[in-house]
Amino acid sequence: MKKIILSYILFFVCFSVIKAEDGHQLWLRFDKIQNTENFFSGIISSNEFVANEFQQSWKKMSGFNLHKKNKLSDNVLVIGTIKDRLIKSLGLEKALKPLGKEGYLIKTIRKKNQNYTVVAGNSAAGELYGMYHLLRLLQTNEFSYNLNISELPTYAHRLLNHWDNLDRTVERGYAGYSIWKWDELPATVSPLYQEYARANASIGINGTVLNNVNASPLILTKEYLEKVRVIAAELRPFNLKVYLSINFSSPKELGGLADSDPLNPDVQKWWKEKAKDIYNLIPDFGGFLVKANSEGLPGPMDYGRTHVDGANMIADAVKPYGGIVMWRAFVYDPDGDDRAKQAYREFKPFDGKFRDNVIIQLKNGPVDFQPREPFSPLFGAMEKTPIMAELQITQEYLGFSNHIAYLAPMWKECLDSDTYAKGAGSTVAKTTDGSIFPQKITAIAGVANIGEDRNWCGNHFAQANWYAYGRLAWDYNLTSEEIAEEWIKMTFTKEENFLKPVKELLLSSRESVVKYMMPMGLHHLFAWGHHYGPEPWCDVPGARPDWLPKYYHNANEVGLGFDRTTEGSNAVSQYNSPLKEQFNDIKTCPENLLLWFHHVPWNYKMKSGKSMWDELCYTYDSGVQEVRKYQKVWDKMEKYVDKERFKHIQSRLKIQSKDAVWWKDACLLYFQQFSQMPIPYDIERPIWDLEELMQIKLDMKHHN
Repeated sequence: MKKIILSYILFFVCFSVIKAEDGHQLWLRFDKIQNTENFFSGIISSNEFVANEFQQSWKKMSGFNLHKKNKLSDNVLVIGTIKDRLIKSLGLEKALKPLGKEGYLIKTIRKKNQNYTVVAGNSAAGELYGMYHLLRLLQTNEFSYNLNISELPTYAHRLLNHWDNLDRTVERGYAGYSIWKWDELPATVSPLYQEYARANASIGINGTVLNNVNASPLILTKEYLEKVRVIAAELRPFNLKVYLSINFSSPKELGGLADSDPLNPDVQKWWKEKAKDIYNLIPDFGGFLVKANSEGLPGPMDYGRTHVDGANMIADAVKPYGGIVMWRAFVYDPDGDDRAKQAYREFKPFDGKFRDNVIIQLKNGPVDFQPREPFSPLFGAMEKTPIMAELQITQEYLGFSNHIAYLAPMWKECLDSDTYAKGAGSTVAKTTDGSIFPQKITAIAGVANIGEDRNWCGNHFAQANWYAYGRLAWDYNLTSEEIAEEWIKMTFTKEENFLKPVKELLLSSRESVVKYMMPMGLHHLFAWGHHYGPEPWCDVPGARPDWLPKYYHNANEVGLGFDRTTEGSNAVSQYNSPLKEQFNDIKTCPENLLLWFHHVPWNYKMKSGKSMWDELCYTYDSGVQEVRKYQKVWDKMEKYVDKERFKHIQSRLKIQSKDAVWWKDACLLYFQQFSQMPIPYDIERPIWDLEELMQIKLDMKHHN
């Protein structure tokens, strides 16, 4: 608060033309627009909520509200649904029909000497999303009097997954405490709830799972469900449904039953009664997210049952109300030869056996949200069972909110990957959106990076990932560049001298993180527990091997990397041809995944002509140098940005630059013990000793 007050004092003292900002408005800042009096002469809308939402934003951009028009005049803004007489009279019924409940049109129409800018949908949801699209056009200087836009979402369910606990701590959250103030609910309702809902609606997100996948049974008690009911009421006007993560042992823990066996009729009855109670309170409740038999959490296997038994039991309970069950495929056991194979091995045999309101939620890669992974082979492998991608917006493995890592390129890398499930062109996106397999449910989820920090995400640039996730969930055909440009224009400025260099910074940032952390397919080299810094040497007595970095890097005097070829764990065989042959051959395997699929000799000759060891060293160093370049780029942006946000991002880049050196030195000095080769003399020398680095222990209490 002192910083905010000081910034305002400096504003008035220095008469600065750039006012201080704290980032709370996200991309909904609505800067002043020139000549707005010429845009629209009035507004016609039967939806008072959507019209008011537009008016609030329009007033920020123009300084005035639009008059509600009774008589027609030039350039009238019309917002409505197909039920409205004016929309029907404009002949839009045929164009709206294929757009479903949430799609919309934005169209310029001239009829009887009257100009209209029309935002139309088949429902209030379509009106809402179309209205926010129109605002985005205005914010980014893309508005015209010749619009002809038709959109509908790629996925029916576009969700955020909050890993928020009932004590308001957030697992893998780096932006403060949870925005859900359980201790104050239901009596006190935070204004954050509607602000949150508005931000999500503006990018097309239509569902939110309020609590952690490591769920407490208490969320299903009458006390907490009443709190959930109040949150649902706050989010509902913005077409945002609530969902809950559940603990599979809830019947035993809450209901006093002897067990939670899914084939026990009393357990089945308990779930049906619980679903009835929830839907009586929240008629539009979305459904349940389930993490079961994973990382020690209870599940159907505790009783000798299967994922099918557990998922179908809960699906039957919510089926009468239109609810869905998202059953997570993040499972692995300590006895497997390769953790990357577990999800495929456990779920592929059950294809076609789940109820039609069950969808399997699958992390983008086969291990665990690593900075780079190949896509999970389970995408495209289940033809009769809906699959949804789970992406991680919060940067658990990418430097938390300290590091700038724009993740749209990472997600596009996954969604655009060809699975070859039905021949070439069977991308991950197409295997999940219903275009290749007849999925009754289509969905996508993003693990939220939202907290109580004033700027929501802990880092102003981390807001770009929340924004990018929503835009890709709506339309995965958008490019990372298009999304970055939109976000920069709305969040900072449309000034070209700012836009171009900052966009380049964002677009390269995730790759830079990969370079200084775990290039060439290395993965899971993180410190024990918190996953922030490097610890490739980590060895915790009694820990499961697949929780330790050595399990993944396999460094020895011969080479480095995990052998997943047909001569190793044979994980390559879970992929379709020609991928499995490509990954299996060290000469054709993409070099950015080389150490994921191969144990590579230190002196192996790379395509650059360098040895694998030298390539590794140069890549780590290039990551460090790129972050230092970001510092220079950002320092030049000072005149375009308010002081508060400029200083905040500058401070984060300083941390990132130091951390990049930490990662480079730790990994290269550790692996050098095995390679016995010099670090090339023309790159930056290590500034740490390995012994010093191995003594660093950060006090961070997070668990996956």
